[in-house]
Amino acid sequence: MASDPKVHVFEEVAKHNKTKDCWLIIDGKVYDVTPFMDDHPGGDEVLLSATGKDATNDFEDVGHSDSAREMLDKYYIGEVDKATVPQKRTYVPPTQAAYNPDKTPEFVIKILQFLVPILILGLAFTVRYYTKEKTA
Repeated sequence: MASDPKVHVFEEVAKHNKTKDCWLIIDGKVYDVTPFMDDHPGGDEVLLSATGKDATNDFEDVGHSDSAREMLDKYYIGEVDKATVPQKRTYVPPTQAAYNPDKTPEFVIKILQFLVPILILGLAFTVRYYTKEKTA
């Protein structure tokens, strides 16, 4: 590792989020893992999903081996300015849709609103047609 590491702001690191340009933040350090994308055992999607955030938990949750941890040294490019890393976001559940007491899906209601008038008109024309035939 460099003796005087470069300090990167989070916004700069977050821009490197593609297969051919991928940087990760793990334990406050920045790694350019672009050369490792094709060789990562979990595939490049795993690495890409860890971009744009602090990937420390993602890295630790997998339980990487000691050799994988040693490999990080090869990709180290500096530190992240911790003051620029956004606070961890809290989960905000989506707002609940209006209560539908009969649990009928909305699309069924919309279809019925469209079809019922057509069916009534069709029935009226059918009744009128057969009523005319009998009287004629």
